[in-house]
Amino acid sequence: MDAFSLLPPEWIQNATHAMDFCCPSCQETPLKAKRAWLNRYAPVTDSLHRRRWQEFYECECETVWWAWSTDRPPSPYQKDDDADEFRRGLY
Repeated sequence: MDAFSLLPPEWIQNATHAMDFCCPSCQETPLKAKRAWLNRYAPVTDSLHRRRWQEFYECECETVWWAWSTDRPPSPYQKDDDADEFRRGLY
């Protein structure tokens, strides 16, 4: 499966919006997901002109969920300067 495919896969049709960046059923992170699809071809722009997109995941517990890319927690591997630029939409 291609996470960056132009066409949305059928398995995302009944996805639940997760309020935290984890499975709403079992609270597992996307690292435990069986499948993923990023809707980068239809970004949304917020009031500060930052782009964000939907990230869809199918968890090991069979729950299909999605969250906004801007809700993703910062990576421990990312430099602080890069994280600030990402938050300001300068990527």
